[in-house]
Amino acid sequence: MALFRKKEPAFKETGAQTAPRAEGGFRIEGEACSCEKELYARLREQVPIIDACIGKIIRLVGGFKVTANDPVYQQALERFASGVRIGASGTSLHTFLDSYLDSLLTYGSALAEIVYDRDKTGIAGVYVAPMRSITVKEGKNSLSRRYFTCRGSKPIELKHPENLIFTALSPTTEYPCGVSILRGLPSLSAILLRIYESIGQNFDRVGNVRYAVTYKPSSDNGDRAFAKERAQQIAKEWSSGMSALKNGEVRDFVAVGDVDIKVIGADNQILDTEVPVRQLLEQLISKLGIPPFLLGLSWSTTERMSSQQNDILTSELEYYRRLVEPAITAVCDSYLRLMGSADGLTVEWDIINLQDETELADARLKNAQARAIEISNEKEEAKLVRQNGEDQQVRLQGA
Repeated sequence: MALFRKKEPAFKETGAQTAPRAEGGFRIEGEACSCEKELYARLREQVPIIDACIGKIIRLVGGFKVTANDPVYQQALERFASGVRIGASGTSLHTFLDSYLDSLLTYGSALAEIVYDRDKTGIAGVYVAPMRSITVKEGKNSLSRRYFTCRGSKPIELKHPENLIFTALSPTTEYPCGVSILRGLPSLSAILLRIYESIGQNFDRVGNVRYAVTYKPSSDNGDRAFAKERAQQIAKEWSSGMSALKNGEVRDFVAVGDVDIKVIGADNQILDTEVPVRQLLEQLISKLGIPPFLLGLSWSTTERMSSQQNDILTSELEYYRRLVEPAITAVCDSYLRLMGSADGLTVEWDIINLQDETELADARLKNAQARAIEISNEKEEAKLVRQNGEDQQVRLQGA
């Protein structure tokens, strides 16, 4: 009977332990446990070209496809890759890659957490932790790590590191948790912002035209006696004419006597900032590894130089792919194990751009042409050997 049918258990979710929370359980927005990480985040907000470079890198890394080694689980894996929840508003592993790589480039490290349901029978989603609220320290030995999150005013160690995925960018012995791609740019960016600020101030002073109206009374005693009243009348009429101009009404200014009108700052010359700004931008872009023409900068370049820059950028993108591929594999492998498969999977990346695909096709064509020539030569050699053998046999029979 339907009355006594066992009710199916509701899907139970668990929260992400890496999410920063206050003492009362509310999330702390923007709280940072590291001043350096906060500086990198503010740097992207203040310098648009840095944010544009990181965005270009993330998009140029491209897409991927996950293939299960056991074909039975391929359809389930594809559904998981396209429908897994990423944080509060994202969906699919491609969204996970964008957020994870963004954190990796900005802060030098990225941390994600696989959030299971309460029964450990499924994956509720993947949460990319804000690195500004995460601190990574060395564990009991040099091969282990401990993770802390900011909750309230003190860091709290995470109790389930087995659910975490961590990636470091260019780790060194001094900085084992990675180095941000923005390292070394704050000082240059400060100079660049100072130049832009001075340009704005100069245009406020010179670009917004202001006038100096000077009245010089003559040597006549009458002019000198009423100089103050005439100056006030001139100032009143000038102010009235300028106010009318704002409303689209043009008024002529008529004055009697020696009146001189000049534009304030017209004789001064604004410093040329093109050269210093370009030098600073060259330093920034060389650190970020993006060719200038991808950012819309019309700097002089040649076709060969652009090709070399594309090759360098391709190698950079391949490096970033190698860094984030273990994270993608870890998420998918956890799902396959819950499904009962231990055969693993393969991540297949899309070709970075059409130019690479064209070059690969051209290389395959040339290899095929070379192989066809080799086969033709082998046939000719075999034919000559066969003819020589037949001629020798005929000579022997004649003898």
